[in-house]
Amino acid sequence: MVDVFSGRLLVSKDGRSVDPEEALQNKVVGLYFSAGWCSPCRDFTPVLCDFYTELLEETEPPAPFEVVFISSDHSAEEMVGYMRAMHGDWLALPFHDPYKHDLKKKYNITAIPKLVIVKQTGEVITDKGRKQIRDKGVSCFRNWLEGADIFQNFSS
Repeated sequence: MVDVFSGRLLVSKDGRSVDPEEALQNKVVGLYFSAGWCSPCRDFTPVLCDFYTELLEETEPPAPFEVVFISSDHSAEEMVGYMRAMHGDWLALPFHDPYKHDLKKKYNITAIPKLVIVKQTGEVITDKGRKQIRDKGVSCFRNWLEGADIFQNFSS
């Protein structure tokens, strides 16, 4: 994962710059391609928030999971508004970073919302994260963890 965002900074919901190497190390990462103007995105984002909260705040130790939002909003202001209003406490690629176009191409994003679950190398575990969360809830995380080659004591 560190490979995917190497040399870039991510931002937190409150606008702080975050080093992806530190934040994403040894974690399963959900690349969340979404936008505030998209109603299916606004439908799924609260579901993802609950999933994220359950994995990170309601399990001991917190699950090795992080979300990185890749925005398709029309402006930086829209992106920040969407993040503040609806998002969990996860990370985002800055709005003006042109790398979002490379990521959309690399992960074959043709429609949003899309949640692509990747391992450390950026290799895809599943591109059906949204469907799996809707169908199985937090139990799908165990499969992602196995696919990610991260060995940790995690029980849900």
